[in-house]
Amino acid sequence: MLLDAHAIIHRAYHALPEFTSAKGEPTGALYGLAAMLLKMIVDLKPNYLVACYDLPGPTYRHEAYEGYKAKRPQLEADLSTQINRSRDMFKAFNIPIYEAPGFEADDILGTIVEKMSAKGRPASGGKKQEIDIVIASGDMDTLQLIDDKKVRVYTLKKGINDTILYDEEGVLARFGFSPEHLPDYKGLRGDPSDNIVGIKGIGEKTATLLITEFGTIEAMYRALKKEPKRFEKIGISPRIIELLKENEEEAQFSKMLAEIRRDAPILFSLPKKEWREGLEVSDILSLFNDLSFRTLAGRVRTLFGPKQGTFAEESTEEAPSEEVEPRALKEAGIALWLLHSDTTNPTLDDILSFTKKHSFAEAREVLLAAITKEKLSRVYEKIELPLIPIVEKMESRGVKIDTEYLKELSKEYHRELLKLEKKIFERAGTTFNVNSPKQLGEVLFDKLSLASKKLTATGQKSTRESELEKLRDTHPIIGEILEYRELQKLLSTYIDTIPAMVDEGGRLHAHFEQTGTTTGRMSSSNPNLQNIPIRTDLGRAIRDAFITEKDFSIVAIDYSQIELRLAAILSGDEKLIEIFKSGGDVHAAVAAQVFRVSPEKVDREMRRRAKIINFGILYGMGVNALRQNLGGTRAEAQEFYNEYFKTFPGLAAYLEKTKAAAHRLGYTETLFGRRRYFEGIRSSIPYVRASAERMAINAPLQGSQADIIKLAMIETDAYLKKEKYGEDAHLLLQVHDELVYEIRTQLLKELVKGIQNIMEHILPLSETKEVPIAVSASSGKNWGTVEKIH
Repeated sequence: MLLDAHAIIHRAYHALPEFTSAKGEPTGALYGLAAMLLKMIVDLKPNYLVACYDLPGPTYRHEAYEGYKAKRPQLEADLSTQINRSRDMFKAFNIPIYEAPGFEADDILGTIVEKMSAKGRPASGGKKQEIDIVIASGDMDTLQLIDDKKVRVYTLKKGINDTILYDEEGVLARFGFSPEHLPDYKGLRGDPSDNIVGIKGIGEKTATLLITEFGTIEAMYRALKKEPKRFEKIGISPRIIELLKENEEEAQFSKMLAEIRRDAPILFSLPKKEWREGLEVSDILSLFNDLSFRTLAGRVRTLFGPKQGTFAEESTEEAPSEEVEPRALKEAGIALWLLHSDTTNPTLDDILSFTKKHSFAEAREVLLAAITKEKLSRVYEKIELPLIPIVEKMESRGVKIDTEYLKELSKEYHRELLKLEKKIFERAGTTFNVNSPKQLGEVLFDKLSLASKKLTATGQKSTRESELEKLRDTHPIIGEILEYRELQKLLSTYIDTIPAMVDEGGRLHAHFEQTGTTTGRMSSSNPNLQNIPIRTDLGRAIRDAFITEKDFSIVAIDYSQIELRLAAILSGDEKLIEIFKSGGDVHAAVAAQVFRVSPEKVDREMRRRAKIINFGILYGMGVNALRQNLGGTRAEAQEFYNEYFKTFPGLAAYLEKTKAAAHRLGYTETLFGRRRYFEGIRSSIPYVRASAERMAINAPLQGSQADIIKLAMIETDAYLKKEKYGEDAHLLLQVHDELVYEIRTQLLKELVKGIQNIMEHILPLSETKEVPIAVSASSGKNWGTVEKIH
């Protein structure tokens, strides 16, 4: 198997999103290369693998024609980085690399094919070896090297997963002529991607007709001189005949440029051993760990068997499978996550890869020693480990669901969906599949001529929600499409799905994961109950389906503006601390300070602006993002931004200090010592570095909030056990800064008071700098209609 390295990497780069590793290294193209390599190994099981490269600098084609590939854009910096890094990929897979100055990868491929052909196939032990060749490439030029079924081309139709294996019959079916005539075809039609001109005025149809009839350009020109009437018989117009006569030299020259050379100066020999025989799987896993390819690392472990260089599926021995007790695995996974926050929901593979150990017992020892060394014992032993049984109990209890209500809501929302679809069709003047990005793009950008700058990997204009939001004011159809998508998402994710997920008692058991995020927050799945939209009536209505058992009430207890309060605590900003100590409306108080007016003169717009920047600052919002959220000009946003930090200098200093510490240490810490790592903060790529800086500002705040709510869950559970309320109050859900309980109605006020007291005093007053931690409680017969308890 011959790999056209550049072509595969280019294709992957444009087909996949801009992935980056934990270190901030761009990896999208490398991920595509690795994924395709594993797919080829599984699909084709090659005995030998060889990678062929282009080298920087001009080739003989550039010397012959200055305009060769002149229209191609300059190579992007992050793509260039990944092309260089791809050599490490082939080294890890034990794949030799061939290249030659002045020649392209295609020419290296052609030369190896020639050397391996029947005439020149290397001998082994005095006998010729019968070798089949498959060329893997994203470039259709390589099709000219196909030889019946002895040399085939494995190429990409779309993306990196949709592949096709061409043999001679496949080329004939697609083009109407044999593979060796592809250079002749390009000699006539040209190739815009390589800036090969061909004969201007001759298109695909005419070029195909001529090559099908005459074969080669040389044969065509001989016929043109000897039997010109033959051209008229096959339907070639006098104008085209004149073009052919006038441009014979251009046609021959273009063919030369398109033809793959088979005489590159390389010393190629078939390796003595098959590529798998010298393979060290640990080298691949080490590289994949470095590139943050967790999923692919798992595929590598699955693919390769216990013996180096064998496939698991081919091995006669069973791969050693270590029996690990689930609780021990969970505890070790939590330890790994605390040590490397980017490894969320760690698996056994992750644990072994991270520690570079072959057994779980050894790996666990390494992790626990590291927890002590990195001073993470408090978070591990006092927060995360005690939380495990509480989360398990919460999942086991589940939450009662009114399935009949959801079924009625489904009917109502499906009716609304049909009405919206009808409106969209009327606006568009045509019917189409609203769920198809391609068809939607054609309607919006071609038919309705709306403007969008963002392109997808396939070069189409993007119809992502974020891009449509920018177009909301340009046409009424945009708002209707966004509403359609919201409705459909609510139906597919919650309304139509949940009734089928409840148990016999009508309770839904969603999954809650302690290690599901990089910040320390918990995550939820099957379904995600932390993500039910509550900003719209459509989303809020779903919460009405979450009900209680008889004689119980739903109680939602949540921290009020906890991250803003933590910003005051962590920064020590005197004015911000004073605002919270004095009570009242924090956003109005901040507005009064920033706009320099008395509190009673703060109007609704001032408060709105203050609220935007209050929360924006916590997420590292810059001036441009602030302008987009506030409206108005950039100068106004800058003035507001400057005034805010003049008003709260302690907060400004804290944010800069946090950013600097993240650059220096590579991580930030919460009040409790939880770390979040930011390897991307030292990246040479500006957008990666800027993103890491924004996350570094928010991490101590969001992470401290996560620690506080987890501690509240632990302390509340202990309180209910101690006071023997275990059968009267049950934790149902954790939604970031909110805990949802099912509490016996006759004990509601007493228990809520106890839980509130615990939540408000998780942090001693000495640690809060006298900033009060406020908690509010609401109750009702369902989650959607809870009302504040006074």
